[in-house]
Amino acid sequence: MEALRVAYVEDDEKLGRLTARYLQSHGVEVTVYQDPEEGIAGILRARPDVVLLDLMLPGMDGFEVLRRLRQHLDVAVIMVTARGEEADRVIGLEGGADDYVSKPFASRELLARIRAQGRRVRQRTQAPNRRAEAGPLVVDGRTRTALHDGTRLELTTYEFELLQVLVQRAGEVLTREQLVEAVRGSAEEAFERSIDVHISNIRKKLGERARQPRLLKTVRGIGYILACDPEDGP
Repeated sequence: MEALRVAYVEDDEKLGRLTARYLQSHGVEVTVYQDPEEGIAGILRARPDVVLLDLMLPGMDGFEVLRRLRQHLDVAVIMVTARGEEADRVIGLEGGADDYVSKPFASRELLARIRAQGRRVRQRTQAPNRRAEAGPLVVDGRTRTALHDGTRLELTTYEFELLQVLVQRAGEVLTREQLVEAVRGSAEEAFERSIDVHISNIRKKLGERARQPRLLKTVRGIGYILACDPEDGP
């Protein structure tokens, strides 16, 4: 299997070098960028499988780098932050990040998260998923498109795959753990409430009211359900 290709935007030269060395020893190809502008240009040019993106960067923070990448590229992004505060994780996820890891991170955990994101990238290119419909929603895994009442939704990679699972299993109540496992491969690879942030993002893009959603509904204490019909569901 072709080695995973990772771009790491990190201004700490020593950390970048040591992290790259560890990942490379496990078969991952890594390119480290210390300058965020050079990182953006290099990522758009090389189109790696996964981007590791430090939050605290000189001249441009990781949130801005993420915003600019998302304007042009659908790539798995793992935010790296020294702050470790949930607010930063939420901001990153709302901005389109697929995952996060806090400094100081365990190298084995970082490798596991990179491989999990890499599997998702490879799976969607090697094994196209079927077209599925639920009410006004249509998702097509082959073209990576999602339509709501005929209008294309602009979704991040994680949001698309999450919505795809919900549409394919419309009418079923799915727990947060089931959703994380279906999309990411392991319920241990996301912090407890990250799924709520992604659901909130999807609702906004569907034009749903947070307190009275018609399609994507919360089942209190359990998880979520995509109603087969806007008037159905609990």
